Amino acid sequence: MGFFELFLLAVGLSMDAFAVSICKGLAMKKADAKGMFICGSWFGGFQALMPLIGFYLGTLFASAIETVDHWVAFGLLAIIGFNMLKEAFEKEECECCNNNDADLSVKTMFIMAVATSIDALAVGISLAMAGNVNILIAITLIGITTFGLSAVGVKVGSIFGAKYEKKAQLAGGIILICLGGKILLEHLGLL
Repeated sequence: MGFFELFLLAVGLSMDAFAVSICKGLAMKKADAKGMFICGSWFGGFQALMPLIGFYLGTLFASAIETVDHWVAFGLLAIIGFNMLKEAFEKEECECCNNNDADLSVKTMFIMAVATSIDALAVGISLAMAGNVNILIAITLIGITTFGLSAVGVKVGSIFGAKYEKKAQLAGGIILICLGGKILLEHLGLL
């Protein structure tokens, strides 16, 4: 997987965190650098950690399913992508938008960071199945991209409101589905 594909993957994975960061920005009276840094650090850190864990879990059983690994990678990315699309069409607004304050406590941010990065664990498994991926470059790019987009999301939320939340999730879902399809087509020799 090349740099461009890894970057698209990083953007796709960061869309859930971006959407939650928009909600955090909505709840803040004024988005400050501290709030942007806190959201970016929690979300970026977990989005980098989870694929690393998933990658190493995937390498443990990669040889056992080598003949179908491309189908596993495609399936996981497609499921995550379709789930993001479904969530974008279903939900009215994110849970944190219902709060009157922007709770940036360790407990709240930990729960949100884990919740928004579960899909990154599955993506890490997919990266192990896809092969030919430098995991250190991948997690660094995923972490930095998520940090940046989450920090920007806080500011966007404080300025524009929830206007971009659904669009971010739609874009993320489409990107992940397309990347899964690319992995499958490459392994089948059609691309």
